[in-house]
Amino acid sequence: MSLLKIFPAQGADKPEIVNDHPSIAARLNQHGIRFEQWSASQELSDTASQEEVIEAYRASVDRLMEESGFQTCDVVGLKPDHPQKVEFRNKFLNEHTHSEDEVRFFVDGTGLFYMHIDEEVLGVLCEKGDLISVPANTRHWFDMGPEPDFKCIRLFTNPEGWVAQFTGDAIADRFPRHGE
Repeated sequence: MSLLKIFPAQGADKPEIVNDHPSIAARLNQHGIRFEQWSASQELSDTASQEEVIEAYRASVDRLMEESGFQTCDVVGLKPDHPQKVEFRNKFLNEHTHSEDEVRFFVDGTGLFYMHIDEEVLGVLCEKGDLISVPANTRHWFDMGPEPDFKCIRLFTNPEGWVAQFTGDAIADRFPRHGE
């Protein structure tokens, strides 16, 4: 189940919890964060190719590309048996920004995005069927968990330009990790 936890930026043991999709989307939209659900036009096997995955979501991908000016997309994923899972997880656990929107659609599995906006930290557990678009220059981090198991469609304006700019703030250390 998709879930939004709203924390004060200094951290808290008891965040506000929102657990229905329309309310999550409405709350995130207040900060310019897009959150919606997509459905596949056909069933996908676990071994579906990148082309098959994108084709299954073609209408939604094309609509978002037209609305937002994205130029390209790809499919990425990670399984619990990946030999570099620890390195890949650690790469995104520190607060950073990007010069363009970070867009992920979860074809399978889960991932936890945190956005640091003003005096709040919004933790969004995304799952199969969820699209999240973190606006450019938004302070955030991503946790795929200790046993990552996800497949995502990523949309880009310029894939070569999608580079993390780390803030140096250790804020991510004060919040629960995916799977805790």
